[in-house]
Amino acid sequence: MSAEVLELSRALIGRPSVTPEDAGALGILENFLALLGFTCHRLPFSETGTPDVDNLYARIGADAPNFCFAGHTDVVPPGDANDWTSDPFMPEVRDGVLYGRGTADMKCAIAAFTVAAARIVRAKGADGLGGSISFLITGDEEGPAINGTIKVLNWMRQNGEVIDACLVGEPTNPVRLGEMVKIGRRGSLNATVTVKGTQGHVAYPDIADNPVPRLLAFLKAVDDHVFDTGNAHFQPTNLEITTIDIGNSTSNLIPAKAEARLNIRFNDEHTGADLSTFLEGLCREHTDGTGTLGISISGESFLSPPGQLSTIVADAILNVTGLQAKLSTTGGTSDARFIKDHCPVVEFGMINETAHKVDENARVDDITALTDIYEAVLTNYFASS
Repeated sequence: MSAEVLELSRALIGRPSVTPEDAGALGILENFLALLGFTCHRLPFSETGTPDVDNLYARIGADAPNFCFAGHTDVVPPGDANDWTSDPFMPEVRDGVLYGRGTADMKCAIAAFTVAAARIVRAKGADGLGGSISFLITGDEEGPAINGTIKVLNWMRQNGEVIDACLVGEPTNPVRLGEMVKIGRRGSLNATVTVKGTQGHVAYPDIADNPVPRLLAFLKAVDDHVFDTGNAHFQPTNLEITTIDIGNSTSNLIPAKAEARLNIRFNDEHTGADLSTFLEGLCREHTDGTGTLGISISGESFLSPPGQLSTIVADAILNVTGLQAKLSTTGGTSDARFIKDHCPVVEFGMINETAHKVDENARVDDITALTDIYEAVLTNYFASS
């Protein structure tokens, strides 16, 4: 069966589906699932000022529980193709390793779960599953995440589609397949602080107003602040200053404006609203009211507490790889942040070491093992439901 998952992986990777382009990737998956008996819905969404995005929801079975696999066929740009050993969209196996954009993140995981579902459906038939299997696949995870998963979930709610458990196929393992399962994620807040002053000659500071010291005072206050020390499931909240921009190319000019950007990755001891209020207070205090903040929250922190779903996934990993997976909340955001409002959700996929990099790759043996793990997850989930 390893040949089937490798063939499907290569077919998906061969489509240059750089966000928001689909390039036929969803069609490959839809055709495969339709032949198995899945009812497929192509769900294109658009919104003014954002790219149009195509998505797919597919389901086989009519009964609960509905086990959903969520993922994305869009990929990040490959960069300069000349830096790659082989064409990023012409998948190539070398020494037991499959190379191509999307191997790690996350077309091989999609192929693995698809083939795992196919094994179950072929063995038991649609009526013998003991529930339903569904796919929620977006083309917008690597982009703004506006016309993808969140809108598919809204469509599902409106059409009576309920999911009872979800496995997201993001690459979660640092070095070895089976090392890590994500049971939550930290939230992410981005802020831009702008401090205004009065432009003037550096020799006459008394008739100018330099905004830079006030900006630096604010940045020192936020950088020195200890938000928390972490807890049983989350590492400490951290703030990083990502840029400071004055835009002043003249050596004898006091600037009229100074700006900086920062990001906070926060655990479940905070909310985006609480952190926004905290930043606004510091800004008023340290900029004498001359500073303004622009804040965007790309996701709140969340935790799917260890339970039935994480146990089933960890047991399947142990049985296939012999590794006891760590339940973690590290890393960036994912579309699990939207799904967590609908059902328990965990993430497990390929090794993330080469994700988004030149010569992105996945070991063929790992793709095969991941397929076996996903098959065991489905089998054990329906047996325990």
